[in-house]
Amino acid sequence: MTTAIGFKDTDRKTSELLEDILHSIKGEHITLRDLLAMMGESGLLLLCAFLSLPFLFPVSIPGVSTVFGAGIVLISAAITLNRLPWLPSKVADRRLESGKLRPVLERGVTFLRKIDRFFKPRMTSLTSGAVMNRVNGLVLMGAGILLMAPLGLIPFSNTLPGVAILLLAAGISQRDGLVVLAGYVMVVLTIVYFAALAFLAYSAGNSFFG
Repeated sequence: MTTAIGFKDTDRKTSELLEDILHSIKGEHITLRDLLAMMGESGLLLLCAFLSLPFLFPVSIPGVSTVFGAGIVLISAAITLNRLPWLPSKVADRRLESGKLRPVLERGVTFLRKIDRFFKPRMTSLTSGAVMNRVNGLVLMGAGILLMAPLGLIPFSNTLPGVAILLLAAGISQRDGLVVLAGYVMVVLTIVYFAALAFLAYSAGNSFFG
């Protein structure tokens, strides 16, 4: 689809909006397509924030980081291009167990509720205009790619990009440039962390075979 999208300002807190979506999850399974249908095209940033919640704490739910990470990448690409997202059926229709996912999402909403009061419109140059919309979309996409990295068993490998995605999505939707800037910092820290892991693995390999 090539329909342009837009972000609507809201007086409601991000945690309240996500809690509404959480309470709308019914049945034994949920898919990314279901979540997108619940939120609508104007809720793309909200969906990115929602998809980051399971990674705020160390969890092990098979397939979640791949499906949610791919969803965030494709949605952020749509945000960058100012288009509605296209999701392949393999990603959009992958069924995830609601029973396992709901408690993790509830913990994420509880955490977000504690920090939500600090969000407010400021440094709006980082959250408005076509250029910043594309820049923020690209950074969000990068964070989604980092989330998809197959490092789930390594501490913080999902948490760091998950926090970055939450800060970016919530910051943009709440017009809080300071929170968006914090999201940039978290993306940089994630890249540094992954680079350090790669260097240690390379060094260990050289020592083993040397």
